[in-house]
Amino acid sequence: MPRSLRSWLGGCLLMSALGMVPPPENVRMNSVNFKNILQWELPAFPKGNLTFTAQYHSYKKFQDMCTRTALTECDFSGLSKYGDHTLRVRAEFADEHSDWINITFCPLDDTMIGPPEMQVEVLANSLHMRFLAPKMENEPETWTMRNIYNSWVYNVQYWKNGSDEKWPKTCQYDFEVLRDLEPWTTYCVRVQGFLPDRNKSGEWSQPVCERTADDETTPPWTVAVVLAASLCAALLLLGCSALLWCLYKKTKHAFCPGNCLPQHLKEFLGHPHHSTLLIFSFPPADENEIFDKLSVITQVSENSRQNPGDGSPPGAPSGQGSSELVPEEGVHTEGYSTPLLLSPTCEGQRETT
Repeated sequence: MPRSLRSWLGGCLLMSALGMVPPPENVRMNSVNFKNILQWELPAFPKGNLTFTAQYHSYKKFQDMCTRTALTECDFSGLSKYGDHTLRVRAEFADEHSDWINITFCPLDDTMIGPPEMQVEVLANSLHMRFLAPKMENEPETWTMRNIYNSWVYNVQYWKNGSDEKWPKTCQYDFEVLRDLEPWTTYCVRVQGFLPDRNKSGEWSQPVCERTADDETTPPWTVAVVLAASLCAALLLLGCSALLWCLYKKTKHAFCPGNCLPQHLKEFLGHPHHSTLLIFSFPPADENEIFDKLSVITQVSENSRQNPGDGSPPGAPSGQGSSELVPEEGVHTEGYSTPLLLSPTCEGQRETT
């Protein structure tokens, strides 16, 4: 006789004998990543459909979590992750109810660790793996199971596809690289969370299989092509620079021709011994400057010729006049408004007029 049928018959006999509602059967806590679901099974009860009430103990009394529900489970994910919790559930029919079924639950110890997420990338003959610990229920998205357990590590297993031999590896970080694998070979990888201080293992992730490529050695022809291309680029750059410089010089010469010294100055400056003579040709600054006397012939105006009081004879030529000595400071004569500047000469030289 099947076990379920025996339980149903036993419940019917007990209810008939005592007139009581049978309690829920197989009460258990199913908790994964702190998602806590209290589950049970329906007892044998021929009178009608049963309802259930589930409670948890808090501050010296029990509080309802699910009341008169027809489901066979109740969500206790809102419980604190720390400490022990006492939970209970009973069956109800009309005004009657069964006895309470109690269980004790410690989330940190009893919750199961779900499989981590994993990403695998192939680079030559190596596999680059990135892990993400399982997320928790009723927590921000950035929080994972690793934020709760300080001793969290990853257990990794990898093997050749089709082979039963597996190689283990322990990783403390969220990133790991499997190096020096055989090229052109398909490897499969899976990972689980592990707590060394509690000796507690999580669930394995689904295997991820990737095919490796050749090693990272660069072929010689690739190196030669790269060097040739670099040389061509350098020569092209130098040629462009030289062409631009020539265009700049031509343009500058066409629009802005340079000033050049006269030929006699070039010849004078080309002989260094002339420069000493040029220095000593000027008189010292502390010597007295000597100016020659200058005779100036003034032009007689016609008003002066017509003036009868003028002492000049009528037949005197218009170009003749009296001579005057000019002082060193300058000369001011009638008919001229601009003074004459005298240049200094060496002592002993005279000019006669």
